Formats: sequence, C-alpha cells, structure tokens
Amino acid sequence: MTADVRPGPARTRRDRAIRVGGVVCALVAAGVVVQADLDGASGWLVADVAGGAAACGALWLSRRWPATMALVAVALAVPAASASVAAGIATLMTALYRRSAVAIGVGAAWVAATLARFWLRPPGLAPYPVWALVAVLFGVALTGWGMLARARRQLVLSLAERVRRAEEEQRRRVEQARHAERLAIARDMHDVLAHRLSLLALHAGALEFNARADPEEVVEAAAVVRSSAHQALQELRQVISVLREAPVLAELDLHALVEEVRRAGMEVDMHDGGVRLPGLPGLTARAAYRIVQEGLTNARKHAPGRPVTVRLDGGPERGLAIEVRNAVVHAPRGEGAGLAGMRERAELAGGRVEQAGIEEGEFRLAVWLPWPV
Repeated sequence: MTADVRPGPARTRRDRAIRVGGVVCALVAAGVVVQADLDGASGWLVADVAGGAAACGALWLSRRWPATMALVAVALAVPAASASVAAGIATLMTALYRRSAVAIGVGAAWVAATLARFWLRPPGLAPYPVWALVAVLFGVALTGWGMLARARRQLVLSLAERVRRAEEEQRRRVEQARHAERLAIARDMHDVLAHRLSLLALHAGALEFNARADPEEVVEAAAVVRSSAHQALQELRQVISVLREAPVLAELDLHALVEEVRRAGMEVDMHDGGVRLPGLPGLTARAAYRIVQEGLTNARKHAPGRPVTVRLDGGPERGLAIEVRNAVVHAPRGEGAGLAGMRERAELAGGRVEQAGIEEGEFRLAVWLPWPV
C-alpha cells in the first residue's frame, strides 16, 4: 500500500472531466483574486496574474508528474494568492497518486507556503494565528483525504486481483476434475472392452476349430459373437484415449457404499426403487455409482451430521433418475471440482445434471442417465 501509483495521462471521459474541472476551478479562483487586486489597486497584481496562470499550467500537468508539479504550484502560491487553489488541488493529486511519505512532504510544503503567504499578505478579518490554524487544518484535510482515497482504491484493486486469481484457480481445478473424470471413465471402458473382446475371440476361436459342431451350436456361437461384437462397438464409441484399471461392475454396490458411510457416522436414507447397478449398461452403472458417491461426499463436507436422502428410480428406455438431498449447513460457493466432475461424467454417459442447487432449504442434486435396452 506504500508504492506509487502511475496514473499517466487522462484517458477516460471521467478522467478528462475531473482534470478540466480542477483547472477551471483554479482559473476561476485566480480570476477572483486578480479582480480583487484590480479593485484594490494591489501591488501584487503582476505576481497574481503570472503566478496564477503558471500554477494552472502546472495543475494541468500534475496528473503525469504529481509531486513535481505540486511543488511548483506550492512555490508559486507564496507570492501569488491566485495560485493557492491550484496548489491545493495539486497537493490533493499528489496524495492520490504518490506514496505516503511523498504525500505528507508535499502537504507540509503547502502548509508552509500558505503560512508564508499569510505572513506576507495578511488576509485580514482575523489575526494571523487563526489563519495559521486554518492553513494547517486545510493541509491535513487535503493530504488525509487523498491518502484515504488512494488506500481505498488500492484495496479495491487488490480485492479485484484476488477475485481474478480465485476464478482462474477455480477454472483450473474444474479442468483438472474433468480430466480426472475422463481418465476414470477410460479405465472403466478398458475393462469392459477387454471383457467383450475376449469373449468374442473365445467364441470365434471355437467356431474356427470346431468345424464339425452341430448347427445349433454354430448358431448359438454365432449369436454370441454377434451380440458381443455389437456391445463392444457400442462401448468403443465411448472409449477415451487413456486406458487404465478400474473396478468391475460387480463391485459397484450402492448398498455397500451406503453402509460404509453409515459406519462413518453419516445418516443415509436409501431408496433404490429396485434398481441394481450390475443390471444396467456398463457406462450408466459406473456413472450412477460415481455420482451417488460424490453426492454423499459433498453432503458429508457441506452438511456434517445431517441426514441425507438418496433416491434412484427408472427403467429401460425411461432412463435412470438419481436424486441426493441434504440440509444446507455450509452453502457451497459456486461449482466445485466435484460437481464439475459429475457433470462431465453424466454428459459422457449421455445424461445430464438437471439440478444442483438449494431448494426449500435443502441442497438437491438431480441427475438423469440413459438406460438403453
């Protein structure tokens, strides 16, 4: 918060308006002082005209060189009362754009110049000590106001930068979650294809080496080959480039998963609607298992100690509907990596996340997955 701010030239309409407005105010003040000199036949007329004009020129350049131009205007304000407003505005600009030490130094110079001018040209109406106190108070107010505004602007910029970095980090984590989910699906697909192709090779080999088999056996083996080839082609369309190991369908037991989280102290109300994952197509079964697993993980993270309801319903051609509900304790901020992974898995399985948000005081996750015949 102590570094200088380099404003440069005014670029926006607001910047130009403020710049022009400051110079106009300084010119008006200078004109008032000059007019008073003319009315009173003051001997300071030349100093006020020249000093006021020069101070307004310095004020025009003060956005690019705040401290330097402020000191010039402050020096001109000693002999020229018409330069006092321009010097005050330039002092404020220094406090807005330069670090605290420089701003305080320029503010002190403005106070000293004002005291010197009051000594050389007493304004009257009040004794010198009163005007000296007014000068000190004005100098403190100008410098303090500028430093406060600068600190607030820097705080806003710092918060905006933090938000930008947090958004970038969130996007990065979402991309990592999607990549990890794709790898997990690829591992699952490897096992499925290996099983299908090995079965296909087995029956094709039986047909090759058992040429004298009964026609019924040949028909049966050919049917198995055709069915395995068809299923393998369906699975192949969904394969991702990287292949690694993963659990087989027999291990995708939702009831075992629920029992595991119950033993960990979580209250889960399970309604499976008669759905058994091993009886579903491979990709749908694996997606359903991972989505329920992630839903329970999120519930444990954001609503510890609160009951969770898991519902499954559906059938062939109608699709599989999955719903996970839990009370809201710590409302999630935005879409985390877990939810991003669920969306990715559901989409790759041909399904969709229909809802993932707060509804009537509960967090509701609703997912639909295809269930082809």
